[in-house]
Amino acid sequence: MTGFTSPVADLPEPAPLDTRPTAVIYCEGHLGRIDGKTANGLVRSSERYRIVAVIDSTCEAADAGVALGMVALGIPVVPSLAAALAEQPDVFIFGLAPLSGLMSLQDRSAVLEAIEQGIDVVSGLHEFLSDDVEIALAAQLVGVELHDVRRPRPTKDLRMFDGAIDTVDCVRIAVLGTDGAIGKRTTCTILTQALNDAGIRTVMVGTGQTGLMQGAAYGVALDAIPAQFGVGELEGAVVAAWEEQRPQVIVVEGQGALSHPAYLSSTVVLRASRPHGVIMQHAPGRRMLSDYPEVPMPAAASEIALIEMFGRTRVVGVTINHEGMTDAQVTAAIALYEAQLGVGVTDALWRDPRALVAMVTDAFPRLLRGAVAVTA
Repeated sequence: MTGFTSPVADLPEPAPLDTRPTAVIYCEGHLGRIDGKTANGLVRSSERYRIVAVIDSTCEAADAGVALGMVALGIPVVPSLAAALAEQPDVFIFGLAPLSGLMSLQDRSAVLEAIEQGIDVVSGLHEFLSDDVEIALAAQLVGVELHDVRRPRPTKDLRMFDGAIDTVDCVRIAVLGTDGAIGKRTTCTILTQALNDAGIRTVMVGTGQTGLMQGAAYGVALDAIPAQFGVGELEGAVVAAWEEQRPQVIVVEGQGALSHPAYLSSTVVLRASRPHGVIMQHAPGRRMLSDYPEVPMPAAASEIALIEMFGRTRVVGVTINHEGMTDAQVTAAIALYEAQLGVGVTDALWRDPRALVAMVTDAFPRLLRGAVAVTA
């Protein structure tokens, strides 16, 4: 037994689409941008909540799907919480993910306004709402719940790495990248769904607040765990997914980048999950690191070499983040990287997800022997 307890045990379970709690997402000034990645992810996919509106008074699009370059999803973009109240949200989700992990004064006002309206608040910030005296008291007075998704378990309950990962007898795939906020979680979600659609039983283990909010049943908010326990906590989540679900594949969400000067989480992902293969996300149109514009992006080939050396694993495919690119440029980049790198390359959002499945099954053909036929 792993002793693992999910950090989202107090959040609603993923549910059929018509029974999920309704949620409005606060993303003022950043919908569709890097610091809005929590909101962006929840608009694209949410098993835990039914998103009914996104707050961003600066967004020109009327629909959140359109704001993200997708088709209209029927999720209105509104200028304020007052404008969202007509949708009767059960939950107010703080959808910003600033580098600091902290709220601005404007953000605090929005949270307090939601509490005054009797709406539960879910936050993935490093700044825990339940530790804020003013916010906690306001919530207590009106009887609403505060959920700090990034809060780790009590230190006495955290686990050290113990090698239990070696008992996990299924294919383990980590999705890493060449930068933070580059689409690793989105690719993980699409890959997991695509493998399941292909009849290959697959479970995703989340490592960030957004994946946990979206509905990942297993995982930890890795960057909030004391370094001494990070590897053990993530190992526990992967082992729990194996023991409880017995999948054929476990997909582990990466964080940051192994070469990144500021983020360490990729080292933890590699050590904790010991992946048999890695899919690496890269943005050809991104010249400098997203939060560190003075630092150039690494080349795809150099990041692959680093991952394979440090992780003692192999990169089985590359996925393209198409920011700033046309469809024709994506097609050209796929052909170029396949020729240069010798692995399959695709765009998880703009291309057929079966290309992702092929990356995994080409590397691990035994999965095809255990696949279950899926009928529409």
